Amino acid sequence: MGSLFRSESMCLAQLFLQSGTAYECLSALGEKGLVQFRDLNQNVSSFQRKFVGEVKRCEELERILVYLVQEITRADIPLPEGEASPPAPPLKHVLEMQEQLQKLEVELREVTKNKEKLRKNLLELVEYTHMLRITKTFLKRNVEFEPTYEEFPALENDSLLDYSCMQRLGAKLGFVSGLIQQGKVEAFERMLWRACKGYTIVTYAELDESLEDPETGEVIKWYVFLISFWGEQIGHKVKKICDCYHCHIYPYPNTAEERREIQEGLNTRIQDLYTVLHKTEDYLRQVLCKAAESVCSRVVQVRKMKAIYHMLNMCSFDVTNKCLIAEVWCPEVDLPGLRRALEEGSRESGATIPSFMNTIPTKETPPTLIRTNKFTEGFQNIVDAYGVGSYREVNPALFTIITFPFLFAVMFGDFGHGFVMFLFALLLVLNENHPKLSQSQEILRMFFNGRYILLLMGLFSVYTGLIYNDCFSKSVNIFGSGWNVSAMYSSSHSEEEHKMVLWNDSTIRHSRTLQLDPNIPGVFRGPYPFGIDPIWNLATNRLTFLNSFKMKMSVILGIIHMTFGVTLGIFNHLHFRKKFNIYLVSVPEILFMLCIFGYLIFMIIYKWLAYSAETSREAPSILIEFINMFLFPSSETHGLYPGQAHVQRVLLALTVLSVPVLFLGKPLFLLWLHNGRSCFGMSRSGYTLVRKDSEEEVSLLGSQDIEEGSNRMEEGCREVTCEEFNFGEILMTQTIHSIEYCLGCISNTASYLRLWALSLAHAQLSDVLWAMLMRVGLRVDTTYGVLLLLPVMAFFAVLTIFILLVMEGLSAFLHAIRLHWVEFQNKFYVGAGTKFVPFSFSLLSSKFSNDDNIA
Repeated sequence: MGSLFRSESMCLAQLFLQSGTAYECLSALGEKGLVQFRDLNQNVSSFQRKFVGEVKRCEELERILVYLVQEITRADIPLPEGEASPPAPPLKHVLEMQEQLQKLEVELREVTKNKEKLRKNLLELVEYTHMLRITKTFLKRNVEFEPTYEEFPALENDSLLDYSCMQRLGAKLGFVSGLIQQGKVEAFERMLWRACKGYTIVTYAELDESLEDPETGEVIKWYVFLISFWGEQIGHKVKKICDCYHCHIYPYPNTAEERREIQEGLNTRIQDLYTVLHKTEDYLRQVLCKAAESVCSRVVQVRKMKAIYHMLNMCSFDVTNKCLIAEVWCPEVDLPGLRRALEEGSRESGATIPSFMNTIPTKETPPTLIRTNKFTEGFQNIVDAYGVGSYREVNPALFTIITFPFLFAVMFGDFGHGFVMFLFALLLVLNENHPKLSQSQEILRMFFNGRYILLLMGLFSVYTGLIYNDCFSKSVNIFGSGWNVSAMYSSSHSEEEHKMVLWNDSTIRHSRTLQLDPNIPGVFRGPYPFGIDPIWNLATNRLTFLNSFKMKMSVILGIIHMTFGVTLGIFNHLHFRKKFNIYLVSVPEILFMLCIFGYLIFMIIYKWLAYSAETSREAPSILIEFINMFLFPSSETHGLYPGQAHVQRVLLALTVLSVPVLFLGKPLFLLWLHNGRSCFGMSRSGYTLVRKDSEEEVSLLGSQDIEEGSNRMEEGCREVTCEEFNFGEILMTQTIHSIEYCLGCISNTASYLRLWALSLAHAQLSDVLWAMLMRVGLRVDTTYGVLLLLPVMAFFAVLTIFILLVMEGLSAFLHAIRLHWVEFQNKFYVGAGTKFVPFSFSLLSSKFSNDDNIA
């Protein structure tokens, strides 16, 4: 857990890679994922780098593999996973793999092209067959004849458009036949009428079955048409209109014998095409099955190879161009593993001169690495969503593991609802190795990734539900109530002696509500062993009692949570050797918090312990006493304890004194350091977090030597001139921080009252849901109650899941995040770091994307 409390110690290492072993060394580094590369060629464009040719070759292999995967998927051939993560291909096998993939692509494209051509021809022949079959009924000419025509027909006897009349005129009657899509029929007929002025005769018939379009492959409904026209000019117009509407035109036979010959020829060709197409598909499937055996491993290998060349492009060459120099961030504990990876890569390449590394000092801020496992990853993601932690500062995720589900449970406290959530999370945890859960839809995958958070949230909700004694809004009597009703009844005493104290027959008959008095012996026999006594579920003042309890509990938890956050800031100051921040910032902040709000907690607990049922009427109001602490009332009040006024004055004086220290202490101290030294240097080992515009760090350069008792300056450390120190900027920054803290203590304390408000809302929603559904179902007459109770219970379960578990759970989840981000983490957590992203093949996806980065 040491690395979870604070990020890993990082160092900057310089790798010297021999040109012949660089590929193998980076392959070994990628398998282990130990280092993050720095780009040493930031001023060089991507097209001018050394290995741009190799990257293009990898992209070409990616393109081929994408085509293979598409063809295999289209053929419904399963893709075997094969080896989970094959290593990057050796350089001597890359050209061979490229030749094999290119040859396979050419062969597949040729076979696929032939298959599509055969399929298109087959579809056209099938369409032609249907067209001949249907158009046979359109026009029946039993006698063949050549047109015998007269020069001038008798127009008064025959119509000009009559078929026999056109023969006698000697006009050539033409036919255009084909198929058209169903949706284009009306527009097609309208266009023919307008363009040809009625000199065409169009006949339609719908096909019984849908056919596939040879061009698009879409199965649609078709109409067969036959157009009769007179004259060549009309025929040209008809053909152009058919082309515009993408009609499939086929030759129309003039005689029945010609039609019969064409049909026989079509049937023969269709049978031959079926045979050839079947054999082509079998061969294509065999080729794809063979390619599918290795395509997954090839995809992973190409991605790894491309990643290696991307990292090599970040390296720089020495003057001899025989060695590559790389700079990497590496955790100090992984330095031995880095050396072993370089030795392994050099050994695999068979190089005579091994690659090596050495660490170099730097002033740059390293990236932040916090190692997590499947349990802590979800909590770390909550913190990282606010901001990645600065290098080596305290990580809130370690404490969020407990505080986050607990604060959620305070707002979601219900034994029944928490147990349902716990069972759901437990089901996800027990089946976490199921592949469908990790590859499911976005919402379910989100629940799956936070399964351990849900598990603890449900478990803590069970705990707080037992304390609230709420189970689906009903109390559970496990240990027996500590209140005894029978001790309040006495029939032997007169009403005058025990008026408003004991109950008699008259009181029971005429009173709508009865009040228990704990001062009477035997009525209150002791507190409930765990949680709230179940008798409060029957009390009319139950809501008042729970409001008082939960509101005070929210204030206590909030102040403890915020004080803990301020205390964690001390660990940051100690680690970064800023001890003056402890005395001038942290201590005044703690005094300001505890002298006001810590004293409020003291008064709440003292009142709980000091006053009993007998003296409860004499107990003063905590709110009034807390207000009087600042108003100094002229009249003396009773108070909680003797000497309360003097204690409150001392606490108020400490609060007032801590404010100027908080505002001016740090700026004046830095000014004193600045005036006491002419120039400063840093003697801290490791990395400086100094930025050019950071005035605080400028002064710390001198204070560091004072704290360590050393006046020596580290070689290569930046010297700072006196003009860079700006006291006004430091004073303004500290003033803003102090105002935010002082006002935030008040607003943040009030913000924790959401624990009380959401807990109350959840309990009341549960109660309303029970009263509107289950209570109605249970009160129905026994004859129909059994039949009605089952649907009522089902409806109650559905509403419980969607309203109380999902919606209320999401609301409490978001409020718990808000309390951690705003009220807790801002007391000590900066979150201005950059995440450590190692060069690791495990971060690569087996699927191709347009993004070429490794991150």
